[in-house]
Amino acid sequence: MPPLRLIVTLLASFWCLSSAALAGPFSTIVIDAGHGGKDVGGNYKKVYEKHLALDTAMRLEYMLKKKGYRTRMTRKSDVFLSLQKRASIGNRYRNSIFISIHYNYTYRKGAAGVETFYYSKRSKPLAQYVHSAVLSKTRAYDRKVKFARYYVIRNVRNPSILFEGGFLSNSRERRHCRKGYYRQRIAEGMVAGIDRYQAARRAGRLR
Repeated sequence: MPPLRLIVTLLASFWCLSSAALAGPFSTIVIDAGHGGKDVGGNYKKVYEKHLALDTAMRLEYMLKKKGYRTRMTRKSDVFLSLQKRASIGNRYRNSIFISIHYNYTYRKGAAGVETFYYSKRSKPLAQYVHSAVLSKTRAYDRKVKFARYYVIRNVRNPSILFEGGFLSNSRERRHCRKGYYRQRIAEGMVAGIDRYQAARRAGRLR
Protein backbone atom coordinates (compact mmCIF):
# COMPACT_ATOMS: atom_id res chain seq x y z
CA MET A 1 0.00 0.00 0.00
CA PRO A 2 1.51 3.42 -0.95
CA PRO A 3 2.61 5.63 1.94
CA LEU A 4 0.08 8.25 3.06
CA ARG A 5 2.42 11.11 2.09
CA LEU A 6 2.58 9.84 -1.52
CA ILE A 7 -1.22 9.58 -1.72
CA VAL A 8 -1.62 13.14 -0.43
CA THR A 9 0.97 14.39 -2.94
CA LEU A 10 -0.77 12.66 -5.86
CA LEU A 11 -4.17 14.00 -4.85
CA ALA A 12 -2.76 17.52 -4.52
CA SER A 13 -1.19 17.27 -7.98
CA PHE A 14 -4.47 16.08 -9.48
CA TRP A 15 -6.36 18.95 -7.82
CA CYS A 16 -3.88 21.51 -9.16
CA LEU A 17 -4.12 20.12 -12.69
CA SER A 18 -7.93 20.13 -12.53
CA SER A 19 -7.95 23.71 -11.24
CA ALA A 20 -5.58 24.84 -13.95
CA ALA A 21 -7.81 23.30 -16.63
CA LEU A 22 -10.86 25.01 -15.13
CA ALA A 23 -9.07 28.35 -14.95
CA GLY A 24 -7.88 28.31 -18.57
CA PRO A 25 -9.55 30.34 -21.32
CA PHE A 26 -12.78 29.11 -22.87
CA SER A 27 -13.10 28.64 -26.63
CA THR A 28 -16.84 28.91 -27.40
CA ILE A 29 -19.78 31.01 -26.24
CA VAL A 30 -23.19 29.36 -26.55
CA ILE A 31 -25.90 32.03 -26.72
CA ASP A 32 -29.42 30.93 -25.83
CA ALA A 33 -32.28 33.25 -26.82
CA GLY A 34 -35.05 32.33 -24.41
CA HIS A 35 -38.47 31.02 -25.52
CA GLY A 36 -39.45 31.04 -29.22
CA GLY A 37 -42.18 29.73 -31.51
CA LYS A 38 -45.30 28.72 -29.57
CA ASP A 39 -43.56 29.73 -26.32
CA VAL A 40 -43.79 33.54 -26.39
CA GLY A 41 -42.51 34.02 -22.83
CA GLY A 42 -43.55 37.10 -20.90
CA ASN A 43 -45.71 39.43 -22.97
CA TYR A 44 -47.79 42.58 -22.86
CA LYS A 45 -50.19 43.04 -25.78
CA LYS A 46 -47.86 42.54 -28.80
CA VAL A 47 -44.57 42.92 -26.94
CA TYR A 48 -43.19 39.38 -26.71
CA GLU A 49 -40.21 38.26 -24.67
CA LYS A 50 -39.21 35.75 -27.37
CA HIS A 51 -38.61 38.55 -29.90
CA LEU A 52 -36.64 40.77 -27.52
CA ALA A 53 -34.50 37.85 -26.36
CA LEU A 54 -33.65 36.83 -29.92
CA ASP A 55 -32.81 40.39 -30.95
CA THR A 56 -30.51 40.80 -27.94
CA ALA A 57 -28.87 37.43 -28.60
CA MET A 58 -28.18 38.33 -32.23
CA ARG A 59 -26.67 41.66 -31.22
CA LEU A 60 -24.48 39.85 -28.72
CA GLU A 61 -23.36 37.26 -31.26
CA TYR A 62 -22.49 39.95 -33.83
CA MET A 63 -20.27 41.86 -31.41
CA LEU A 64 -18.59 38.74 -30.03
CA LYS A 65 -17.74 37.54 -33.54
CA LYS A 66 -16.23 40.94 -34.37
CA LYS A 67 -13.94 40.49 -31.38
CA GLY A 68 -12.86 37.06 -32.61
CA TYR A 69 -14.90 34.83 -30.30
CA ARG A 70 -16.37 31.57 -31.58
CA THR A 71 -20.13 31.51 -30.97
CA ARG A 72 -23.04 29.13 -31.26
CA MET A 73 -26.71 30.20 -31.11
CA THR A 74 -29.32 27.77 -29.81
CA ARG A 75 -31.82 29.42 -32.17
CA LYS A 76 -31.54 32.07 -34.88
CA SER A 77 -35.23 32.39 -35.73
CA ASP A 78 -38.64 32.24 -34.10
CA VAL A 79 -38.69 28.50 -33.42
CA PHE A 80 -39.55 26.47 -30.34
CA LEU A 81 -36.78 24.55 -28.60
CA SER A 82 -37.26 22.39 -25.54
CA LEU A 83 -35.20 23.09 -22.44
CA GLN A 84 -33.57 19.68 -22.90
CA LYS A 85 -32.50 20.62 -26.45
CA ARG A 86 -31.01 23.92 -25.28
CA ALA A 87 -29.00 22.19 -22.57
CA SER A 88 -27.90 19.54 -25.05
CA ILE A 89 -26.55 22.21 -27.41
CA GLY A 90 -24.71 23.83 -24.51
CA ASN A 91 -23.09 20.51 -23.63
CA ARG A 92 -21.82 19.84 -27.15
CA TYR A 93 -18.95 22.26 -26.63
CA ARG A 94 -16.57 21.00 -23.99
CA ASN A 95 -14.67 24.22 -23.30
CA SER A 96 -17.45 26.80 -23.46
CA ILE A 97 -19.70 29.15 -21.52
CA PHE A 98 -23.49 29.37 -21.81
CA ILE A 99 -25.51 32.62 -21.74
CA SER A 100 -29.32 32.37 -21.66
CA ILE A 101 -31.10 35.67 -22.38
CA HIS A 102 -34.56 36.52 -21.10
CA TYR A 103 -36.86 39.41 -20.16
CA ASN A 104 -38.98 39.35 -17.03
CA TYR A 105 -42.71 39.49 -16.29
CA THR A 106 -44.68 39.51 -13.06
CA TYR A 107 -48.11 40.54 -11.84
CA ARG A 108 -46.44 43.01 -9.49
CA LYS A 109 -46.41 46.07 -11.75
CA GLY A 110 -43.78 47.90 -9.71
CA ALA A 111 -41.11 45.20 -10.07
CA ALA A 112 -38.11 46.49 -12.01
CA GLY A 113 -34.47 45.87 -12.77
CA VAL A 114 -32.04 43.33 -14.19
CA GLU A 115 -30.95 40.13 -12.49
CA THR A 116 -28.56 37.31 -13.32
CA PHE A 117 -28.87 33.72 -12.14
CA TYR A 118 -26.33 30.95 -11.71
CA TYR A 119 -26.54 27.39 -10.38
CA SER A 120 -23.03 26.01 -9.89
CA LYS A 121 -20.17 27.57 -7.98
CA ARG A 122 -18.17 27.55 -11.22
CA SER A 123 -20.80 29.77 -12.86
CA LYS A 124 -20.99 32.47 -10.19
CA PRO A 125 -17.96 34.51 -11.39
CA LEU A 126 -19.36 34.59 -14.94
CA ALA A 127 -22.68 35.85 -13.57
CA GLN A 128 -20.93 38.54 -11.52
CA TYR A 129 -18.79 39.82 -14.39
CA VAL A 130 -21.67 39.97 -16.87
CA HIS A 131 -24.16 41.45 -14.40
CA SER A 132 -21.79 44.19 -13.27
CA ALA A 133 -20.91 45.20 -16.83
CA VAL A 134 -24.57 45.32 -17.94
CA LEU A 135 -25.42 47.54 -14.98
CA SER A 136 -22.63 49.93 -15.97
CA LYS A 137 -23.99 50.16 -19.52
CA THR A 138 -27.71 50.42 -18.76
CA ARG A 139 -27.87 52.06 -15.29
CA ALA A 140 -30.79 49.72 -14.63
CA TYR A 141 -32.01 48.92 -11.13
CA ASP A 142 -29.85 46.18 -9.63
CA ARG A 143 -31.77 43.04 -8.64
CA LYS A 144 -28.45 41.30 -7.94
CA VAL A 145 -26.76 38.06 -8.89
CA LYS A 146 -28.73 35.10 -7.50
CA PHE A 147 -28.62 31.34 -7.16
CA ALA A 148 -31.43 29.50 -8.99
CA ARG A 149 -32.32 26.02 -10.21
CA TYR A 150 -33.55 26.86 -13.71
CA TYR A 151 -33.30 23.83 -15.98
CA VAL A 152 -30.80 25.14 -18.52
CA ILE A 153 -28.25 26.46 -16.04
CA ARG A 154 -28.67 23.37 -13.86
CA ASN A 155 -28.10 20.94 -16.73
CA VAL A 156 -25.39 22.65 -18.77
CA ARG A 157 -22.08 21.29 -17.49
CA ASN A 158 -19.99 24.34 -18.42
CA PRO A 159 -20.22 27.72 -16.66
CA SER A 160 -23.73 28.97 -17.43
CA ILE A 161 -25.95 31.89 -16.50
CA LEU A 162 -29.50 33.09 -17.12
CA PHE A 163 -29.90 36.85 -17.55
CA GLU A 164 -33.17 38.80 -17.16
CA GLY A 165 -33.02 42.16 -18.95
CA GLY A 166 -36.01 43.99 -17.48
CA PHE A 167 -39.72 43.65 -16.71
CA LEU A 168 -42.22 43.77 -19.55
CA SER A 169 -44.92 44.10 -16.87
CA ASN A 170 -43.46 47.45 -15.81
CA SER A 171 -44.58 50.19 -18.22
CA ARG A 172 -41.38 52.23 -17.88
CA GLU A 173 -39.08 49.26 -18.35
CA ARG A 174 -41.21 47.91 -21.18
CA ARG A 175 -40.62 51.18 -23.07
CA HIS A 176 -36.87 50.77 -22.55
CA CYS A 177 -36.83 47.10 -23.55
CA ARG A 178 -38.67 47.89 -26.79
CA LYS A 179 -35.93 50.33 -27.82
CA GLY A 180 -33.09 48.97 -29.92
CA TYR A 181 -30.54 51.20 -28.21
CA TYR A 182 -31.39 49.70 -24.83
CA ARG A 183 -31.03 46.12 -26.04
CA GLN A 184 -27.78 47.20 -27.68
CA ARG A 185 -26.50 48.45 -24.33
CA ILE A 186 -27.41 45.15 -22.71
CA ALA A 187 -25.48 43.29 -25.39
CA GLU A 188 -22.51 45.66 -25.06
CA GLY A 189 -22.49 45.10 -21.32
CA MET A 190 -22.53 41.35 -21.82
CA VAL A 191 -19.56 41.55 -24.17
CA ALA A 192 -17.62 43.64 -21.65
CA GLY A 193 -18.44 41.17 -18.88
CA ILE A 194 -17.43 38.20 -21.00
CA ASP A 195 -14.15 39.93 -21.87
CA ARG A 196 -13.38 40.47 -18.19
CA TYR A 197 -14.32 36.92 -17.32
CA GLN A 198 -12.07 35.57 -20.07
CA ALA A 199 -9.21 37.77 -18.86
CA ALA A 200 -9.65 36.41 -15.34
CA ARG A 201 -9.58 32.85 -16.67
CA ARG A 202 -6.44 33.55 -18.70
CA ALA A 203 -4.74 35.07 -15.67
CA GLY A 204 -5.63 32.05 -13.53
CA ARG A 205 -7.60 34.14 -11.06
CA LEU A 206 -10.57 31.75 -11.09
CA ARG A 207 -10.57 28.35 -9.38
